[in-house]
Amino acid sequence: MSRRHLYLLCAFLAICGLTFFLYKALVLKFPLQPEKQIATWRVEVRMQFEARGEPVKLKMNLPHSGNNLVIIDQNFVSAGYGLTTGIDRGNQVAVFAIRAASGPQTVYYRVLIHALRSADDLSREPVPDLPSTRLEGAERLAAERMMASARMQSADPETLAALLLKRLKSPAPSAEAALLLGPQPTSARVINVAVDLLRLGGIPARPVHGLTLEPERRGAHFITWLELHNGRNWVPRFPSEARPVVPEKTLRWWQGRTPLAEVVGGEELSHSVAVSRSYEYALATAIKQGQKLEQKLVEFSLFGLPIQTQSVYRSVLVIPIGILLLVILRNVVGLKTFGTFMPVLIAISFRQTELLWGAIFFAVIVAVGLSIRFYMEQLKLLLVPRLAAVVIVVVLTLAALTIFSHKLGFERGLSIGLFPIIILTMTIERMSIVWEERGPLESLQQALGSLAVGALCYLLMSLAIVEHLTFVFPELLLLVLAAILLLGRYSGYRLTELRRFRELAR
Repeated sequence: MSRRHLYLLCAFLAICGLTFFLYKALVLKFPLQPEKQIATWRVEVRMQFEARGEPVKLKMNLPHSGNNLVIIDQNFVSAGYGLTTGIDRGNQVAVFAIRAASGPQTVYYRVLIHALRSADDLSREPVPDLPSTRLEGAERLAAERMMASARMQSADPETLAALLLKRLKSPAPSAEAALLLGPQPTSARVINVAVDLLRLGGIPARPVHGLTLEPERRGAHFITWLELHNGRNWVPRFPSEARPVVPEKTLRWWQGRTPLAEVVGGEELSHSVAVSRSYEYALATAIKQGQKLEQKLVEFSLFGLPIQTQSVYRSVLVIPIGILLLVILRNVVGLKTFGTFMPVLIAISFRQTELLWGAIFFAVIVAVGLSIRFYMEQLKLLLVPRLAAVVIVVVLTLAALTIFSHKLGFERGLSIGLFPIIILTMTIERMSIVWEERGPLESLQQALGSLAVGALCYLLMSLAIVEHLTFVFPELLLLVLAAILLLGRYSGYRLTELRRFRELAR
C-alpha cells in the first residue's frame, strides 16, 4: 500500500477527530479543563392567590433564552393542578388548571439559567401582527403632534425612539406628553406610550419585560424596555438616557402589555421573585444543554451510560495515550521492553498501587518468579506445565505480599491483586529466555526498560487533564490513531542508536 494512501487515511482520521472535538468544545461548550466551574442562576417565582371554590385557570408567561443566557432546566410545583404549555401572543406560557379550588393557593416556578453558549438571536425574529395604537380623541391628537415634531428631529427609527423616550422621561414634559402619560407615570407607562407613538408612525414596536440576574436577591422586580423594528431586526432600547442599552445578564421573560400571570377563578393574585447564584461544574451544565438542544448526540455518547460503566471507561480510554507514548519510546527513542503492551498494562496496575509501591511489588514478584523459573528449568518441564507452575507461584507471591503489607499497615498492598498475573508470568518467562540466550545484562536492561516505560506511561495516564479530555472528547483518540499509523512507517535511526552509528553519520 502506498504512502499516499496512508497519509490520506491519517488526514481523514485527524479531520474527523478535530471536527467532533471543535464542535463539542466551541458549540456545546464542553470544558477543556477538569473541575471547571461556571456561574449558574436559579430563579424562583412564587404566585399566590385566593381561589373562589370554582374551576381555576392560571396562565403564566415563561422566560426566553436570549441575551447570551440559556435556560437549562425549569420546574413547576403545584399541588393538584394540571399543567400544559404553549404559545400565546408570541410568548411561551404555562397554564395551571384544576376543576375546583378554594382558599389560599400557591404555585411555584423554578428555572435554571447560565451563559454557556450564545442563545438564539431574537433580533432576527419576524415582525408579528401587532395591534394598532389604542389612542383616540385628544390623546391621538397629542400623539400626532409629538410624532410630527420628533420625526423632524430624527433620522431613522432608532433615533426617533431615543428622542421620544427622552421627551417622555423629561422632568418637565410638554403638554402633549403630560396628557399621554397621566399623573405620576411609571417606567412601564412610559414604555407603553412610546410603543403607541411608534406604532402610530408605522414603526413596529413592543414592550418587553425581563429580569436582571444578580448574585443574590430576594424580592427581585421585573424591568421593562422598548423594542422597535428598524426594517432589518429588532433593536432594544432601555428607558434611561444615561444607559439606553439593556443591562447585562438580563433574562428576557415576556413581551406585550399583559402581566406576568393572569388567573381565572381566583383573586388577589400576587407574585414574588427570588434570584440566587451558585457555581456548577461546566461539564454537568454542558451535558444538560446538550440533552436539551442536541439530545441524540449526548444520548448516544459515554454520558448516556450508567455511572459505573462511565467509571470503567475513564480508565480504559487513557490506554491509547499510554500506547502512543510506548510507540514513541520504542520506535523513536529505542528503549527495550519485554513484550509489546506489557508496560502499559503495568502502568494500569500502577494507577491502583501508585508508582513507588507498584515498582517495588513488580521487582519483588519478577525476582521471586525468575528464581523459581530457573529452578524449574532443572526439572526439564514442558512449556505449558512450566508456565502453569509459574502462574501459581506468581499468585502465591501476590497473596503473600498482600498479607505481609497488610500486617505492616501498608494498605496499598491490598491493591496488588490488580496486577496482570498472566502478563507477569510471560514477563518472567521472556526474561529467563533472554537471560539464557543473550546474558543477564540484556535481560536486566529489558526489565528496567519495561519498568521505566511503565512508569512514564503511568505518569502520563494519571494526569487529570488526560483522563478528562479522553473521556469528554473520545474523538481525540482518532488523532492518536493517526499519529500511531504515521509512526508505523518510521524507519530512521532511533535516538539510542545514534551513538552506535555516529561513524556512519560522518
